[in-house]
Amino acid sequence: MLWRHGQTTWNAEHRFQGHTDIPLDETGEAQAEYAARRLVTLRPAAIFASDLSRAQQTAAPLARLTGLPVTPDKGLRERFGGDWEGLNDAEIRERYPAERATWSPPNGETTAVVADRVSAAITRIAGTMEAGDLTVVVSHGAALRIGMERLLGLPAQGRGVLGPLSNCSWSVLSVADGHWRLLEYNAGTLPEPVMGDDR
Repeated sequence: MLWRHGQTTWNAEHRFQGHTDIPLDETGEAQAEYAARRLVTLRPAAIFASDLSRAQQTAAPLARLTGLPVTPDKGLRERFGGDWEGLNDAEIRERYPAERATWSPPNGETTAVVADRVSAAITRIAGTMEAGDLTVVVSHGAALRIGMERLLGLPAQGRGVLGPLSNCSWSVLSVADGHWRLLEYNAGTLPEPVMGDDR
């Protein structure tokens, strides 16, 4: 399960956070508490999180409820935004129109680099799991979306194929024989069993 961190003041102000270590605001803390009370019912076996404080704070309520430690992983950090960090979208559009059009932050990480880094971290974490275990991975909106797109074999492009992730929403992936499947995306409720015709 891939879980985006709760809201920060920079999220509310539409500022590019990247590696800047912005903590959760009161709303984000409440979101994390609310989500943790639902996710604990799925009996996760492990929790991994980006080492940035907003991801660590989001993981903390679930760790408290499960008694599991949170393993920090720098590979799960948000996309480094270079010159964009701290700017809001209007400022980015005004100062960097060409780069904004292709979503290429000056002095930041390219989409391909983020895809490589985050998909590798998720694959490494999945390799530590026992069959049937649920591992919760707490990370960031762009990092998770770009990492998922790489795992699912979708093209690495600036805007991406998958839509944006809401604060404190989660997505569920499964892997079998090296093949990844997207089971839930941008959810805020518990996954329901699905009886499909493709099993």
